[in-house]
Amino acid sequence: MIRKFIFGTPICTEAVAEKFEISDNSDFPFKSKEENGKFIFEFDMTDSDIIYGLGEAPRGINKRGWVYESFCSDDPFHTETKSSLYAAHNFLMLSGSDNFGIFIDFPAKIRWDIGYTSKNKTVITIDGTDFDFYYIKGSKPIEIVKEFRKAIGRSYIPPFWAFGYQQSRWSYPDAKTVDSVIDGYDKAGIPLDCVYLDIDYMDSYKDFTVDDKKFPDFADYVSKKREQGIHLIPIIDAGVKKEDGYSVYEEGRDNGYFCKNEDGTDFEGGVWPGIVGFPDFLRKDVREWFGSKYKVLTDAGIDGFWNDMNEPAIFYSVKGLDKAIEKASSLKDENLDLSQFFNLKDTFLSLSNSAEDYSSIYHTVDGKQVCHDRVHNIYGANMTKAAGEYFAKEFGEEKILMFSRASYIGAHRSSGIWFGDNHSWWSHILLNLKMLPSANMCGFLYCGADLGGFNENATRDLVLRFLALGVFTPLMRNHAALGTRDQECYNFENSEDFKDIIEVRYRLVPYLYRTFRRASEENDMIFKPLSFDYPDDKIARECETQLMLGDECMICPVYEQNVGGRYVYLPEDMTFVKLSGTNVVTKKMSKGTHYIEVALNEVPLFIKNGRKIPLCKPAMRTSQLDTENFEYITG
Repeated sequence: MIRKFIFGTPICTEAVAEKFEISDNSDFPFKSKEENGKFIFEFDMTDSDIIYGLGEAPRGINKRGWVYESFCSDDPFHTETKSSLYAAHNFLMLSGSDNFGIFIDFPAKIRWDIGYTSKNKTVITIDGTDFDFYYIKGSKPIEIVKEFRKAIGRSYIPPFWAFGYQQSRWSYPDAKTVDSVIDGYDKAGIPLDCVYLDIDYMDSYKDFTVDDKKFPDFADYVSKKREQGIHLIPIIDAGVKKEDGYSVYEEGRDNGYFCKNEDGTDFEGGVWPGIVGFPDFLRKDVREWFGSKYKVLTDAGIDGFWNDMNEPAIFYSVKGLDKAIEKASSLKDENLDLSQFFNLKDTFLSLSNSAEDYSSIYHTVDGKQVCHDRVHNIYGANMTKAAGEYFAKEFGEEKILMFSRASYIGAHRSSGIWFGDNHSWWSHILLNLKMLPSANMCGFLYCGADLGGFNENATRDLVLRFLALGVFTPLMRNHAALGTRDQECYNFENSEDFKDIIEVRYRLVPYLYRTFRRASEENDMIFKPLSFDYPDDKIARECETQLMLGDECMICPVYEQNVGGRYVYLPEDMTFVKLSGTNVVTKKMSKGTHYIEVALNEVPLFIKNGRKIPLCKPAMRTSQLDTENFEYITG
């Protein structure tokens, strides 16, 4: 059962697809107050209660013991000390002494103190008093999730080929480089379906352009890659370069499509191309305009995109940079002491994604001027919505791959997400694992991390172990940053190990795709905490390094360096399976704790008794898979 409460005059985010009767605010189920323009409420927890949710967020599956913020943040350093990542997913659920979920439909900042200040108390501070509130009761966590997921609408389903292996890097700047990547995989016999085009494919980093020196006759090139079974996936950024003669910018400027300063002039910030305008995606006419611009690439045969820099990321504002330069100039020839130097240094460090800049941006919402602070968390979601609405109209559903960095609940109907610019850290294998069920709860089924890590130099064993988890994530993409070690699978010694891992993915693609579709159509989860299936098992309730996959399996990646396996907990008798290329090894195991040996070229999983999963023969492309004839592994 879902009850809806309305406080003040909320901004419509379109996060919730269903209509609900409005409950009287006097029946609000929590102790609450308004203080300094903020709405604050709280609830008590027992020692054994678990708090789930918040989608893409740091730390564990159980959110107790920390303070989180709903604030889409351009911050690649995903450490335990952070309170927010790239998304804002305001769904939270308590399981234990009571069972309920809450969704706060509010597009600005929310602070979630979940047992941090007081061990058994959750205090939630909404940075305003205008919001919709949904209270969901149920007897089991999965029932609450399904009820909520039904309310927010069916999750996006990508094309079948989007479940193939994908290779990305910042950057493959030209056709020659892309060809070398494809050739490297083909020569190594490692399956591949997609190669990504990061910002360097563009003409001077301008959206919806292609540098014809780097990619001569782009449409013909795309067509030739498709004949090879390869999909090219270009990036699109939120900022539109300020440049006379650039049609996208001129149309945006002349039609007043860009976000404004308070005085009505265009807000100008700097990102990859230099000074840009930021389209006001909260306006339907702007979304229609920007969405239509994807046509120049879809007409060239492109059928997949990734939206980036849409928190929005701002390296600097023109106003902020001018102030910083003026300050630096005023200190010329000065003998700077410690405090003066650090103050100057901090002035420049604080230019990026400045709170002052965000507070100076204005949108038009329902014909009224609204400060960006009030709608920050839906900016990226509406950029993605612009593309999704255009693709649905022009191509129908399930034809175009689309995923985004910044997101808000509701965008799950238009796209998937990736978990942003993570690092080549062993801890990030677990961080990715723990975010999967939380993202699923919020409707984001097509998701995954930068396998191997985006930042820093990856080790061979890290990439292999990361890929072994990525075998199961809907988005299986290896992505690395400019200047880091070459992370393509064929660049490491003994590439046969990588072939073994990725062939497992292709053998599982039909099963994973079927599981994905069912989860979307039935408002279910692909990945669940063990506690959802085994609520009375104390060890299962506390286990955060294993996940249930669909109704059949449990996954348990190896996440430490220099080990030949790991300990696993089985909540019931199961069949242990090790997959490597076309090799399958099975072993019955009893309930309890076991040490399992897992080589670097093996993918471990467990199958419940009486269940089975299909394996097809591997192939170099998803288009070559035999989806009619299977080998079955039974539990």
